[in-house]
Amino acid sequence: METLTPAEVAAALGVSPNKVRQLVREGKLMAVPGSGNSRIPADFLQDGAVLRHLPGLITVLKDGGFTDAEVFEWLFREDESLPGTPVEALRGDRHTEVTRRAQALAF
Repeated sequence: METLTPAEVAAALGVSPNKVRQLVREGKLMAVPGSGNSRIPADFLQDGAVLRHLPGLITVLKDGGFTDAEVFEWLFREDESLPGTPVEALRGDRHTEVTRRAQALAF
């Protein structure tokens, strides 16, 4: 998995590194657990923006009791029925199915 620093993410999004750290704190973006918020998966960005449905999906899972590590693991776990990972499905604009699954797991 390719990861980026907050400065690299900031350059891709056209914002400051502080804004990227704020997005992570607010749960609109996630860093790799254990990286001290210093490594963010490149897959969370697309076309100069945060994946459109990622913040809502993170919120659904966290509100359902998932820890940051569990959210991260779920997002990158292979799922033959999707196929691929939930992040790949989001990148492919199959957010409805991913969100439905997250809601079912979380509640």
